[in-house]
Formats: sequence, C-alpha cells, structure tokens
Amino acid sequence: MNNKDLESCSAKLSPETFLAFHISTMEKVTKDTYLVRFTLPGNSRLGLRPGQHLILRGVVDGLEIQRAYTPISPVTAEGYFDVLIKCYQTGLMSQYVESWRTGDTAFWRGPFGSFLYEPKKYGELLMLAAGTGLAPMVPILQSITDNEDDETFVTLVGCFKTFEGIYLKTFFQEQARFWNVQTFFVLSQEVSPEQLPWSYRDKTHFGRLGQELVAELVACCRRKPFTLVCGSPAFNEDMARCLLSAGLTEDSYFLF
Repeated sequence: MNNKDLESCSAKLSPETFLAFHISTMEKVTKDTYLVRFTLPGNSRLGLRPGQHLILRGVVDGLEIQRAYTPISPVTAEGYFDVLIKCYQTGLMSQYVESWRTGDTAFWRGPFGSFLYEPKKYGELLMLAAGTGLAPMVPILQSITDNEDDETFVTLVGCFKTFEGIYLKTFFQEQARFWNVQTFFVLSQEVSPEQLPWSYRDKTHFGRLGQELVAELVACCRRKPFTLVCGSPAFNEDMARCLLSAGLTEDSYFLF
C-alpha cells in the first residue's frame, strides 16, 4: 500500500482510503477483549451513523489483513472514538492488535453498513447480541436514550459464556434505568442464579438463546418489534430461524 492510500486523520473518513488514527488508551476488559480509544483531531466527530462500522487494516509478517469493527462510542463523541476488539489465539488480526501500545497508529476506512437507524421509525427494537456483537447495538441504544423525542422501546439481550465475560456492565445498568429500556442476559456456562449479584438474577437466563426463549422475548416486547441481530454467522442464522418461528417476517429483522 503506497502513501497515497494513507492519509493523516485530519482528512475526512472515506470508504476507499485508510486514515491514520493514534491510540490514546488500550484497556483489557476481559481476558481476551480490549477497549481501545482512538484520537480524533480537535473536537471533531467520526461522522458515523449509529450502528455503522469501519474496516481496520493490519499487517502481520508482511501479510495485509482487514477486519470490520463497529465503534461503541456515542456518534456525538468529540475528539475520540472507542472500539471493542476480541482477540483469538490463532487470529492474525489478533496478533496485530495485541502488539499495539499507547501512541501507536492504526489505519481505518469507512463508514460501511446498510442499516441506518432512524429515530421513531420502530415502535420497539429487540436487540439480540452475542459477545462483541453488542458493538452496533451500543451506539443505536445510546442515540435513543440521548434523544428525548425518541420514544422507541428497546429490549436488549446480551449472550455471553459467563457473568465475568459480560462487557460494559456499567453502561447497561445505566441504560436499563430509562423507562423505555429493558435488558436481559443469557449465560451459556453459568448454571446458578446464586452466583450472580441480586440485580442480575431476575433478568438472566441460563443455557443458550434458542427458539423457546426467543419466542418468550418477542412476546414480552411492549410493541411489535423490529429485531437487530449481531453475532457469529452461526448465531445470526440461528436467530433468523427462531424469529421466523416466533411469527416475525423476514422484513422485520436485520442481521449485522
């Protein structure tokens, strides 16, 4: 890649051209996941719509790799953007990310994404997210609760292996205080509510998110929901099947 393809971050974000952004902080939030903050010049904003994603470019052993990530910072954030990145033992991009240090530069291009959230378009959003699939849900949810005129109901369901592995617990506790937001968790490797803090016991299910629970969640929505799904390809496929079985139509859900 030549220098023409790389611009400094004073240029405008572009889907075709990689821009350089400095890493200002890098926090390990679980044993394999990092929350990374990138600096934007002055008080500028990234310019994404809620739920849109960027492409990260990495180079490992001379091999170029590209992966999509959705910033979790509010779209109104000025001077920075945050990205949640899960690392895998055998992943090339993971090797690259784990080599980062504060002050390093990373290259991004975008925005991408065909789902563009419009305030007040849906009566209720049902969000089904597995692991870092939470990422596109976070700015969409934040844009709803930040906007007093947007009275969309939100039911957010986060699927994780363990309670320890739940990302952004404080954020979800804050969001669940809004009158129009309810949150649930599905933990596949926990079995006992006694191990959980009191505040989580009545909103946590154990096992996997399957057809029965999806039907129950659709039924507990206060209005007919439009559903957003984000996780692995297998999770997305599974959820689409469950939603159709629960009586939703193909035009009433979106798979990230």
